[in-house]
Amino acid sequence: MAARVLLRRRAVGPLMAATLVSGALIPSVAHAEAPPSEHRLHSSKKPIYDDYEPRLPDSSTPVPSPASETIPREEKEPPKSPPSSSSSPSSPLSSSSPQQQQQKQPSQRGPTPTDRLAVQIGQARLFLYRQATRAEDAVNRAADRAFDLERTFTGTVASLAPPRESGERLLPGLAYVLVASMAGSIVSRNRNLALRAAAPLAFGVGAGWLVLPVTMRNVSDLLWRFEQRVPAVADAHLAARDSVRQGWRFARAHAELGRDYVDEKVRTARDLVEDWVRQGK
Repeated sequence: MAARVLLRRRAVGPLMAATLVSGALIPSVAHAEAPPSEHRLHSSKKPIYDDYEPRLPDSSTPVPSPASETIPREEKEPPKSPPSSSSSPSSPLSSSSPQQQQQKQPSQRGPTPTDRLAVQIGQARLFLYRQATRAEDAVNRAADRAFDLERTFTGTVASLAPPRESGERLLPGLAYVLVASMAGSIVSRNRNLALRAAAPLAFGVGAGWLVLPVTMRNVSDLLWRFEQRVPAVADAHLAARDSVRQGWRFARAHAELGRDYVDEKVRTARDLVEDWVRQGK
């Protein structure tokens, strides 16, 4: 036990000597409070007890006002005054602050993918609307043409019918026309092809003019309106009608001449016979 105590006392001496030597060679200062200002300038560590002192802007630095949504961009930006010669070149902070403010101002935001998609959808909807409108207009025009055609057809058929005051009846008259056409076909059955085609038509038209004069007049007027759409056909029709009328007048004149001639001959023969009878008495 005594040896252990002696050994411990002998080891304490060299340890104390080493501690003193190391403290002399490596100087270090431990301060309970903040170090002096000179040491603070050269030290890279930040003291924990210093108060925060905000840096106030210079009087020459313009203070930007908060942006307002109701003021246009042109009114927000103050007019730039031309550089004066009196401004000192030693104020780089005041000259660079407007550039920094312009850089800090938010640039105009471009269209996002959502905006572009909305524009494309709007264009597609407008295209579909135009196509649907065109299709609807085409259907309406087709329906109008169909209704006009139906109205024209019904009006045309109704215009061919004779009025009630004329006294014509279509059913027996059409039956007579059909019978006359069949009679013409029977009469010309042993003739050539042209006569067999023309005879039923001639007999039917003649019977129509005899039994249905008003209806045939309406039909002829309708055919004339159709012929007027083709001038060549209308001119040929007029020429044929004029030739037929002229031939009819010529035939009537010759018939009257023949009748007068026959009447004269009959009168002469009767007078001669009467003279013979008188002389015989």
